[in-house]
Amino acid sequence: MAKVITMGEIMLRLSTPSNERFIQADEFDVCYGGGEANVAVSLANYGHDAEFVTKVPANPIGDCAVAALRKMNVGTKHIARGGERLGIYFLETGASMRASNVVYDRAHSSIAEADAADFDFDAIFEGADWFHFTGITPAVSDKAAEVTEAALKAAKKHGVKVSVDLNFRKKLWSSEKAQRIMTNLMQYVDVCIGNEEDAEKVLGFKPGETDVTSGEIELAGYKSIFEQMVEKFNFEYVISSLRVSKSASDNGWSACIYSRDTKEFYHSKEYRIHPIVDRVGGGDSFAGGTICGFLDGKNFKDALEFGVAASALKHTIPGDFNLVTRAEVETLAGGDASGRVQR
Repeated sequence: MAKVITMGEIMLRLSTPSNERFIQADEFDVCYGGGEANVAVSLANYGHDAEFVTKVPANPIGDCAVAALRKMNVGTKHIARGGERLGIYFLETGASMRASNVVYDRAHSSIAEADAADFDFDAIFEGADWFHFTGITPAVSDKAAEVTEAALKAAKKHGVKVSVDLNFRKKLWSSEKAQRIMTNLMQYVDVCIGNEEDAEKVLGFKPGETDVTSGEIELAGYKSIFEQMVEKFNFEYVISSLRVSKSASDNGWSACIYSRDTKEFYHSKEYRIHPIVDRVGGGDSFAGGTICGFLDGKNFKDALEFGVAASALKHTIPGDFNLVTRAEVETLAGGDASGRVQR
């Protein structure tokens, strides 16, 4: 199996139970998660050698975050310890026409204050096959952006394939700053993953007349911007998830991909996910599944189908992590969406 490195922030997640609003909640459900950590868990779950790199405080909460990763068979030996705190996010899970809401409490977290000197990137990337990061990490702080670029330079030095999930977060930075920093980082990227908002806010590409709130998706617009992105950044593949939000509880879910070398554009099958149990981590499970497909040697169409099926299943699982088996993903990708009891 392949060796994969992901790097970013793992946070403590505090979510209201039973779709309660924040003002109703007298307690919170606790778990840990974060974009790149979620991808590492997916890949470890599929049998790959996944290693997560971050910095967490040297206190019991930092220990719990590391333990959550170890429980999922994710490597943690390159996690740095120190700093003031672990980042927190509060989640109010929506339902029907009421959207979910996230409140961040992550300023001055350990990874936000980390330096490149906290990590031995030559040791981290020795023997690695793939490195994955997201646009969330450089958005956390200017220092985190510098650490991200240092990691990317080391990854390319060691001949490691690099993927990014653009993941624009308007609560963390502006589109203008995102474009300035992320455009520079794209020089190190081989596989670019995102959605229509990410492409526009992070890199300045808008896919035609697509409007996920109305359910209108113009695939020709995606093909056009994918071609432009490849021309500008020389990505090997450009990939976008396609979410049609009928409501917070009812989504259409598919994806599309463009190959630089074959000039082929492919749209996956679409799943209707209803009701949604937890959509947080849905994009990460898609990235993890698609990366797994590539690492397994699948062609780019089959890799995409694996990623879409994996992510559709994640929407049925509470928490950030995607806890499904290869067999479950392959069954769904193969056309069995019956959900029948397995006896």
